[in-house]
Amino acid sequence: MPEPPRHNLPAEPNRFVGRERDLDDLRGLFGETRVVTLCGVGGIGKTRLALRVAAGLVTAYPDGVWLVELARIGRPELIPQEVARVLGVREEANRPLLDTVTARLRGMRCLLLLDNCEHLVDRCAEVAAALIATCPRLSILATSREPLRIASELIWRVPPLDLPDAGPQAEEAEAVQLFMDRATAAGTRLGPGSLADVIRLCRALDGLPLALELAAARTRLLSPGQIADRIDDRFSLLTTGGRTAPARQRTLLAAVEWSYDLLSVKEQVLLRRLSVFAGGFDLELAEQVCAERPISAAEIVDLLGGLVDKSLVSCDESRRRYSLLETIKRYAIERLEQAGEREVLRERHLDVLCALQERHFSAEMVEPGLPWPRRLEALTMSKRLLDDQRVALDWAAEAGNVAQGLRLCATSTSLLPIGGNLTEIVAWIERLLSLDLAHVAPEQVAHAKAYLAYGLEARDELSRSLELAEQSLAGLAPDNVFPRCVMHSLTVVVLLRMGRADEAVPHAEEGLALATRSGDAWNQAAGLLGLSALALTRGRLREAQRHGEEALARAREHGHRWIMARTAAQLGAVAEARGDLVTAKSQYEMAVPWLRELRSELDLARCLARIGRVAAMLHEFGTARECLGTSLALGRATGQRQGVARCLVGLSVLAEYEGDLEGAILAAGAAATLRESIGQHSATTRIEELLARARTKLGDGRTTSLWSRGLAMSPDDAARHVLEGERLAPRPRMETTAPAETVRHSLLTARELEIAHLLTRGLSNRGIAEELVISPATVARHIANIMEKLGYTSRAQIAVWAAEHPNVPG
Repeated sequence: MPEPPRHNLPAEPNRFVGRERDLDDLRGLFGETRVVTLCGVGGIGKTRLALRVAAGLVTAYPDGVWLVELARIGRPELIPQEVARVLGVREEANRPLLDTVTARLRGMRCLLLLDNCEHLVDRCAEVAAALIATCPRLSILATSREPLRIASELIWRVPPLDLPDAGPQAEEAEAVQLFMDRATAAGTRLGPGSLADVIRLCRALDGLPLALELAAARTRLLSPGQIADRIDDRFSLLTTGGRTAPARQRTLLAAVEWSYDLLSVKEQVLLRRLSVFAGGFDLELAEQVCAERPISAAEIVDLLGGLVDKSLVSCDESRRRYSLLETIKRYAIERLEQAGEREVLRERHLDVLCALQERHFSAEMVEPGLPWPRRLEALTMSKRLLDDQRVALDWAAEAGNVAQGLRLCATSTSLLPIGGNLTEIVAWIERLLSLDLAHVAPEQVAHAKAYLAYGLEARDELSRSLELAEQSLAGLAPDNVFPRCVMHSLTVVVLLRMGRADEAVPHAEEGLALATRSGDAWNQAAGLLGLSALALTRGRLREAQRHGEEALARAREHGHRWIMARTAAQLGAVAEARGDLVTAKSQYEMAVPWLRELRSELDLARCLARIGRVAAMLHEFGTARECLGTSLALGRATGQRQGVARCLVGLSVLAEYEGDLEGAILAAGAAATLRESIGQHSATTRIEELLARARTKLGDGRTTSLWSRGLAMSPDDAARHVLEGERLAPRPRMETTAPAETVRHSLLTARELEIAHLLTRGLSNRGIAEELVISPATVARHIANIMEKLGYTSRAQIAVWAAEHPNVPG
């Protein structure tokens, strides 16, 4: 059974009325152009039309139709992050996120719907242009009050709904149908006698959908004739500034102002205060932020219900999540400014978020004895507040309220790399620490540096991470146990990654001792995990096993699935090191449901790759193929080249155990090239052993040729060879004339030729240096010279060239 088309389009809140010709024409355009922008004034129905168009195109895009809502994004640099979040793409260390997104989309046939671009139109245009230029099968549908103005963009000006003419067909006009439909939804039955007034009202409102919906919501209190009379009065009350605006904007402003003026004083206060939220909000958040004289928290629920009934606030089916239409929100923001409440509300919003996040952080991570469902709820609530946290942090930076900004950063697991974004916590803390710290306690700065160090380690900036972790430990008070323990554990990880295991031991021991004295199960598990990793590095397998088992016990005591999965994976690594593959596989498998529950794609992909590799060595080839295939798909979907390289290594193991030595070499070569592209060294020892076995069975020439082809092969082709059993097609001989060969050979020195041939064996710079008894830096300079002389850009190209000219002295 084929996989159903994928999309994230919301369900329609009510019946879609009219615009049938527009729908047909717009859908037809995507066979001719790749970028369509729906332009028009706010309230004309751009978003609703775009969603309807997109829904009709779902089957035409096998890789999905994806809505990217930009209205709640306030900073242009967050646009790539929002696109990546929607697509499930995760940031890679030392690589611009937009590059990862474009790499993910390059081969996909999908449609991106970029909704509400106008407030970030310049950056939206840059992102859209970059995606279209590099992703040939991608289409973009955008909505904006002004065009993106990029190459190949087709601009579609969204018209108002058809207006009624005098005559018997008047009630068939789109504007009349929409008004009647929404009035019925509001509980009003309008008879034929109302038609003349409805026609007058539709004409007065120029067929603007939002204006018509606002008016229809009032039919429970006023007749269409009374509404039309009052709308006409409103036109005469517009300011001079309003009169200079385009007619449709004046009409919309009139409709919104009229609706606002009909609200009670308390409803007006609540509506403008609700504009402080980034996007959706719940009742609890509204009560905490917006309840201040003249309205109390107890009144919020009824006032909010009234705003929903009047179509000024929308809500989901459960009436648990609320939001403002973008046009209404922009109007409410202006009224908040005019009321002189902006600074007060933004400060209260920041304070409330700090308190909420501290509560969620404590429940998720710190409080002992809480059941897992309660911890998961806290994590979910924290993530749901992410957009509001960004708005609050922006205000903290703008207002110079560094203390509250750092307080929010230090309690937000949704901003940390555990949520998949490597950059965000780093950017926020660095921005805040660059401001005036005169009124910030040194202890708080040290606490913030702890989380900055955490983010930097995830970005592979190990030296800076270590430096900041040391500064944090020096500045944190002895009784500030949780961040101190986190910094000790982080320092262990960083030092292990830097090859400085001996320096990590006291940090692991001190962190564990601190956590044990305070009864902190999370950090006890983390400390024992560090000791297990240290013992494994030193080859002390029994010690590593003992610490790992204790770590898992403490992790289970705490209940958080992330630390439980980490400890289970560590026990799997220990079992694998001692050759107990069955136990290793079972330990890795234990972590899978926990990671799925957390939707932690990166950790899940890593775990599945390990299961696949071990299953291959156990000759469980079906399991190995399934796990490695799933891991590879996750790596591709999240844009993680490191994850793809890890899968290629596992596929190399699978191919060799299945007897496909060619596939094993090709996959290993493709993995080596991919790792080189992201600045990682390949597993030289394993590659040397693989190539040695291959030379014994296939001979030197065939092995060298296969390795060179693997280095030049795309990851997808190498993976397909193993997963789908594609056999290697004969490689056409490169036609190179003798004079050209002579010229190329003569360009290289004897040492450069020697190094070129060593590259065909998959040696790293260090491996070549050891073989030739020179320094790695000298090897790197020689390789750079070879690339310049031969016109190449990668080691793989040099290796292919050297393999195809084996008789050249080297």
